[in-house]
Order: sequence, then C-alpha cells, then structure tokens
Amino acid sequence: MIELEGLTKRYGEKVAVNNLTFTVQPGIVTGFLGPNGAGKTTTMRMVLGLDRPTAGDVRIEGKRYDQLKDPLKSVGALLDAKALHGGRTAFNHLLCLAQSNGIPRQRVHEVLDTVGLTAVAKKKAKGFSLGMGQRLGIAGALLGDPRILMFDEPVNGLDPEGIHWIRMLMKSLAQQGRTVFVSSHLMSEMALTADHLVVIGQGRLLADTSMADFIQRNSRSYVRVRSPQREQLLDAFHEAGITAVESGSGVLEVDGSKAEQIGELAARHQIVLHELSPQQASLEEAFMQLTAESVEYHAHSGPPAPAQQQQQQWGDDWKKKG
Repeated sequence: MIELEGLTKRYGEKVAVNNLTFTVQPGIVTGFLGPNGAGKTTTMRMVLGLDRPTAGDVRIEGKRYDQLKDPLKSVGALLDAKALHGGRTAFNHLLCLAQSNGIPRQRVHEVLDTVGLTAVAKKKAKGFSLGMGQRLGIAGALLGDPRILMFDEPVNGLDPEGIHWIRMLMKSLAQQGRTVFVSSHLMSEMALTADHLVVIGQGRLLADTSMADFIQRNSRSYVRVRSPQREQLLDAFHEAGITAVESGSGVLEVDGSKAEQIGELAARHQIVLHELSPQQASLEEAFMQLTAESVEYHAHSGPPAPAQQQQQQWGDDWKKKG
C-alpha cells in the first residue's frame, strides 16, 4: 500500500500540495482526481522520491522510495511516457531498466508481448507514436512485476482498443491483490475503472471514498416518471406525501423515493406509466460539483472578444502590474 501523512510541497509562496493524508489500499483500483493544477502529478512525484516534500511523509509498503532495494520490483510507475532515450530501441530501453534492478532479460520479452510491442521491439523509440510510447511506458511499469503500480494519464494517445486493454489490465492487476493508483482526466473511463476515489483541489484533500458514495454525496438522484394519466398520478403522489416536480414534456421528477415505490403506487391506482427510470448523475457531474471552487483556470463559453477589446484589456492588465 501507499501511505501519505501530512504531505506538503511548497514552491516559494505557492503551495502545490497541502497536508495530504490518505492511504492507497491493495486489491482495488484507486482513482486520483483533481482539476488542472490541483497537485496530482506533484503528489505522485513525491511518492516516487522525484520531489522532496516540504513537510510530511510518504511510505511504500512502510518504506520511503529511496530505501527500497531494486525499486522496480516494489513499485512500477508511468508518469511521463516521453521520459526515455529516443535513440534506443524499445527492447534496449527496457533492458537498461531491467539490468539496473536485477531483472532477468527474459522479462523484457514478456512485458513487450503484454503491451503488444513485440513487433516493434527493435525500432527506436523516437519514431513511436504517442500511443506506442504509452504502451512502452506501461511495459516499464510492469517490468519488475511490482506489487504497487502508479499510472498518470495512462490512456493518453491510445485508441479505443488500447483504452479497453489498459482498463482491463488495471482491473486484473487489482484482482491479483496489487495496489493500483491511477490519475486521469477522462471521467467516463475512470467511472468504468476505479473502485475508490481520492479527489484533491488546490493541493487539499476533498474526498477519499468509494466511487458509488462519491457520486451519491455530490450529485442529485431522482426518479423520472411519465404517464398519460398525469393528473391521477399527481393526485396519488399527493395522497402518499410524495413531491413531484414538472420538468417539461410531461415528465415528472421525484426526489427521495425509489422507482419500486412509485411503480407499486401507480399499480395500486391502476395508473399506466410510460416511463419509470432512476436517474443518477455521472462521475463527471459529481466531480464538477465538488471541485467547482477549486478550479484554477476558468475558460468562458461565449465567443472570443474582438481583438481591439483584447488588446485594451491586455493594456489595462499591464498598467495594473506596472
């Protein structure tokens, strides 16, 4: 497992990570979410000893990363797929990593086959596409057959088949009892992959909970109902103390009741229903709700301002800075 205790990182006056405390458990896929600039990559870098914490501590199976012997056998990570020597072949890139950690040469062949790069093993990495580079980075993470795996945006550049493959790979690794910690901005994919979520905003912990609990706590759930006997249904709701809100097109939205309860009520009153569907917000909607006040960079949905107006604004901003 990975344990963070009061982890803090400052760059001058900028606090990138602020007193983070949480544990990444084995046997499940833990998603790591947060807006751009929230401190996710900085946190992962501190776990791997690439950045030194200003305060706090982080342990991998009870040890700091720099205390691990042959660290690739304990933790495998993909933080930056471009962090490799472009002049080396895929095979030689992995072989150098293997030799530095006492990993047998045969293991290089095995992970190349796992990620689907056997056919290009002798090609130089500088000619790889973004997706191929991601696969090579994942191969490096798997190289030492580690108990802990960390992935930062692992689906970047992958086609639909590749995205499905990495999803199933992470689930399989977790089912083997390994610790899987993955950061991604692709909410639809995270919803299909993660069992547990850690969410941060502006370096602070916002949530540490199961996927289902996170969505339930940070979104509205209701039952959507349509019936050709709308007035009779409203009367039945009133008698039962159920509040329904009209949302247009003959649709009623009911909070605080289960679909089964509404269906049984309609049956008792012999009311025909054309629709009875529980509605639950998506992970993306719940995430946006929770992190709304933690977003550092806000874009605007309207058309861009005319160039003259932009130039005037830039001039005003420059005067303020001066």
